[in-house]
Amino acid sequence: MALVFTLISCSPDSASEEVATPQARLIQDYNYQPEELELADLINEYRASKGLKTLHIINHVSFKSEEHNEYMISKRVVNHDLFQERAENIIEVLGAVKVNENIAYNFSTPNSALYAWLKSSGHKANIEGDFTDFGVSIRVDPNTGDKYYTNIFIKK
Repeated sequence: MALVFTLISCSPDSASEEVATPQARLIQDYNYQPEELELADLINEYRASKGLKTLHIINHVSFKSEEHNEYMISKRVVNHDLFQERAENIIEVLGAVKVNENIAYNFSTPNSALYAWLKSSGHKANIEGDFTDFGVSIRVDPNTGDKYYTNIFIKK
């Protein structure tokens, strides 16, 4: 059986198709799954290997990443819909000056998703970018077992 792997990178210039009201409150609690922490560690290990500063994980950014994964699962799509609203929320709540996003679909492990991102110039640029913080979310579609990854990078 062939597996489908999808990667998409986004910056604030990307258009979204729907409009939502940003959630302006700070989310302080986020329950990380082991794979999410693994992905965060892998990204920071990669950055450190390139002489870049490691990033601080922020619960609010991970929550916004999770919201997007839940959206993609509910709509059965892989895209950056509502990215501008996520970015505006993060800018408003956290004072970010730059927000970018990587998404991936149907990779079995955090390492395989990171490896694929590093093979894509847009995703790699986000991973190696001038950022200070980030958030990660990995969610599994309960109907299909497919994994959805959202990784948002910010600069404060």
